[in-house]
Formats: sequence, structure tokens, C-alpha cells
Amino acid sequence: MKTKTIFNHESLQDRKTIVKYLKTINDGITKGALSFADDSNEITLTPDGVIRLKVKVLRQNNQRELQVLFNWKEPDIEEVEDPGTLVISAD
Repeated sequence: MKTKTIFNHESLQDRKTIVKYLKTINDGITKGALSFADDSNEITLTPDGVIRLKVKVLRQNNQRELQVLFNWKEPDIEEVEDPGTLVISAD
């Protein structure tokens, strides 16, 4: 299956703001709900179970890049148990 980008944001931030973002990501992973939004897009992720962590540092001349990736599997639609038929009555 082809990978599809569902949210992308890139901007320049100071170190203090980066620390704030990282703390918020930590809180979101702890709580099991992590939301990202900018002027054009919004998404909420629900990390759960075992989460793969990948850290990579790249160097090109005097520039450095730190990549931190988290991967987890979301339940397939077929794996979600059918709750049955909804019945609503007003007797």
C-alpha cells in the first residue's frame, strides 16, 4: 500500500518553542490523543499499544538534521467489532 501524507507542516521556530512542542507531544502520547493543526489542515492521532521509536541524525557540511519518528498500528476497519444494530425507542 502506498504511503499518503495526511498532514505536513514546516516552519522556523526558536528553541523555546520547540521545547514547548516536544512537551505537548509527550503529553499527547501519554494521554493517547495527539492533535496537529495549522491554517490549512487538522488531524488527531490516537497512539496506543507498542510504539516504534526511530531516531536519525544527518549531517551535511555545517548543517544538522534530527529526525524523530513514531510508528504504531491503528486497528483495521475489519478488526473493529460490529456493535450490532442501534435501536432507539420513545415509549
